[in-house]
Amino acid sequence: MNTTIMLFLLQDGITNGAIYALLGLALVLVFAVTRVILIPQGEFVTFGALSYAVLATGKVPGTAWLALAMGATAFALDLFDARRSLRLKRVLRSLALNIALPAAILALTYGLAGPKTPIAVNIALSLLIVAAIGLFLYRIAFQPLAHTSVLVLLISSVGCHLALQGLGLVFFGAEGLRGPALSNAALTIGPLRFTGQSLAVYGLTIAFIVALWLFFGFTLTGKALRATAVNRLGARLVGIRTTLSGQIAFLLAALIGAISGILIVPITTLYYDTGFLIGLKGFIAAIIGGLVSYPLTAVAALLVGSVEAFSSFYASNFKEVIVFTLILPVLVLRSLAAPAVEEEKD
Repeated sequence: MNTTIMLFLLQDGITNGAIYALLGLALVLVFAVTRVILIPQGEFVTFGALSYAVLATGKVPGTAWLALAMGATAFALDLFDARRSLRLKRVLRSLALNIALPAAILALTYGLAGPKTPIAVNIALSLLIVAAIGLFLYRIAFQPLAHTSVLVLLISSVGCHLALQGLGLVFFGAEGLRGPALSNAALTIGPLRFTGQSLAVYGLTIAFIVALWLFFGFTLTGKALRATAVNRLGARLVGIRTTLSGQIAFLLAALIGAISGILIVPITTLYYDTGFLIGLKGFIAAIIGGLVSYPLTAVAALLVGSVEAFSSFYASNFKEVIVFTLILPVLVLRSLAAPAVEEEKD
């Protein structure tokens, strides 16, 4: 170990930590608003990354059809829930959101996909597809269970993770994929060389954190999400639609996951199940942040990334074990500090 190697490891740790910070923020957001521990966050990463990689080859990813199928299922659930008081306005709104929107995304994907399609267009299509999947996932799997216990929501989350991971294997196969870099530019500072991709990781992470701060602090929708996170029942009593809050939270989580995947896939080869491990590291950051603190989660993510980088240098065979061990002292300290209370009954 010397100064140059230490700088390289810190650079790698900060790059990985920036990705984990995005995922940790998404997990905190979803849990605060819906009480769902979003285990499928890793699948959003995988779907975003591999959809982008497939679009870069000129093909249409299977996730575009998945969004349409999930939209049709959500539309059927809306009709079933409103079967006793069907209103044309409500049916048309559900039809536009659940059928017309994913159908338009699918048509747009078929119309624009090609070997010469610009990178920006492929990124936009990937984000649209994964955002629609996140929106419909909440409607299908979590909205009917919104008033159940956290344990039931966790079981549903595990089921969604397994189902989406299996679908990822069907859509993308067992072989790994890589996507084109967002930029071929490079910047050299001393012994360190920053590629355009790593600079994009830093820039987009900072931009997204600032955008979330502005969204929650200065927009009516963001304040409604904060109110739902503080007190779900109180938010409903003052007229905030908690169902809409959950949909927005899942939409943002899907977008964050897809952006993270697109940032990662030019750097390393991703497989259909890679996102789960990446999402778990974001989950560690979220746990250290107590699933409530965004700044602490971001700082914890940088710590996780740095520990992973140095562990890969000193003990590469045990780096995953060392990273996941970080959660143990945090859980012990929180269990000792938290007062003994009975489980909340919703």
